[in-house]
Amino acid sequence: MDALRALYESLRMQDPQTYVQSGNVVFRTSERDTAKLAKKIQNGIEKRFGCKPEIILRSSTELEESISKNPFAKRRDIDPGKLLVLFLAGEPSVQGREKVLAIKADPEELRMRGREAYIYFPNGMGKTKLPWSLIEKALGIPGTGRNWNSVTKLMEMARKLEAVN
Repeated sequence: MDALRALYESLRMQDPQTYVQSGNVVFRTSERDTAKLAKKIQNGIEKRFGCKPEIILRSSTELEESISKNPFAKRRDIDPGKLLVLFLAGEPSVQGREKVLAIKADPEELRMRGREAYIYFPNGMGKTKLPWSLIEKALGIPGTGRNWNSVTKLMEMARKLEAVN
């Protein structure tokens, strides 16, 4: 994660901070064109590490919206360690959404909100029968999943960075 943080610094991101070993990086930037920024990061990673991962960005405002749109927020029976947010690289089409929502997910619960899919795994993520590859294939859009605890921790980190500003 030190090398990843150093890469972001070399790309002129301010105050990059990583969270766990998942590639999550919280940083400040004056760049507002997220497509351009994602490409810059992707190219930097490819050049430095020899791989070209999909880069999915969310501003602190967008992350806050993702948290506020959580369709499971009012349910008391939800274990945050079993709730996953799938952050999508783009807005899914109506047809893609319909295909995903038609996937038989029981006992998992799947909801779509904007560029996020929220999936609750009552028996844990390791025991799921939900076909992950089918979700991205149905949407035609890549995504990256984070459990709810990670999502809220990233938001906490982003708020602290904004407070420094």
